[in-house]
Amino acid sequence: MAVLAEARFDARNIQTLTGAVQQEIERRILTGEIGAGARLSEVALAASLGVSRGPIREALRGLAQGGLVDSIANRGVVVRQIGLDEALGLYDLRAVLFGFACETLARRRTEAQLAALEQALGEMAGALAAGEKERYYQLNIAFHAEILALSGNRRARATYESVVKEMHLFRRRGLSRVGNIEASLAEHRTIVEAIRAGDAEGAFRAGRTHVRHGRERFVASLEQEGPEGTGDLDTTNQ
Repeated sequence: MAVLAEARFDARNIQTLTGAVQQEIERRILTGEIGAGARLSEVALAASLGVSRGPIREALRGLAQGGLVDSIANRGVVVRQIGLDEALGLYDLRAVLFGFACETLARRRTEAQLAALEQALGEMAGALAAGEKERYYQLNIAFHAEILALSGNRRARATYESVVKEMHLFRRRGLSRVGNIEASLAEHRTIVEAIRAGDAEGAFRAGRTHVRHGRERFVASLEQEGPEGTGDLDTTNQ
């Protein structure tokens, strides 16, 4: 007579595995370890992660829903390649979402939230002074994410995060020069000042303008590179 396993079946274990697999594949895409246009083989990924093909297949479906991969006939699943028009469209959408979050936060701010934003500004200023561009880049991402989280609108936050993930398929061109980092930090300060003052309209304008300026810096970087820099892209946002 067969001995039954003591552990009960729990579908959450499968969901947890699929989620972990999806996060790891997503990490590899967003860091550039898996490049734009690369084909994602279920067999290769399963071997690399030490799992069966089932969780890989489900993870790739989730990544497709999030806009990071495409399923192409006769090629399979590939990492998305973002063209210039789509890149600029993502900037425009992100500008509105971020402005909305800044406006919402200005209406409901607390002293604790303001203190957190001031601390973030201080850390970014420190990274700039030390010439730590990569650290500033990470702090910059965290600053925007913090504002979306503090705004309290889960739907806006989820949509914003989806847009940002797609924007991570771009190269980190826009913040590569010190002048751009200084401009970015100054705009962050303007946003926080408007939020502190409870100026909802001013906060919306400051947030939207900040992302629009990031869009302009991105376009300027393409113009400096010349025509060869305007094909499929993989740069970042500010």
